[in-house]
Amino acid sequence: MMLCGGPLKVTTVTRHVPLKKVSEILTQAKIIDAVKLTDFALKRYFGIKKPKIGVCALNPHCGEGGKIGNEEQIIIIPAVKKIRRLAPGVLGPISGDIIFYMAFHGKLDAVISMYHDQGLGPLKMLAFEKGVNVTLGLPFIRTSPDHGTAYDIAGRGIADPSSMKEAIKLAVSMC
Repeated sequence: MMLCGGPLKVTTVTRHVPLKKVSEILTQAKIIDAVKLTDFALKRYFGIKKPKIGVCALNPHCGEGGKIGNEEQIIIIPAVKKIRRLAPGVLGPISGDIIFYMAFHGKLDAVISMYHDQGLGPLKMLAFEKGVNVTLGLPFIRTSPDHGTAYDIAGRGIADPSSMKEAIKLAVSMC
């Protein structure tokens, strides 16, 4: 799941899981997979020859060397070192309070977030009405509005079609 909106492209490592379970299910393999898929998409669909991909830390200040979490040392740093061979433009881990600023200002082409709200909060702040979900890893292009199905307002004539229009435009440009 790569979300695109405004100047941001964000791929999440974990999806819709409770925050307290993120560190339990976070693995090097999942981070590596997210980076590989993002690198491929940036090259193939967005025309970026040498993507710069930032990998977000899980803990504040990247865990401060293990003082406030060790996931960076045990999981994230080893994953970044392994994937750098295939994607030399990968950087990280980078603290969550800095990485989106970097991406917003063009220093990163995409961000790999460790969990849903870590990545989607900044993106939706910038592009709530125009965010697009790109499903990575499929043998075809699939885009959708980032807000989901919106069944709660279906048939009421109040839906804003902006995100759907953006999803269609992005799918066409990716072709």
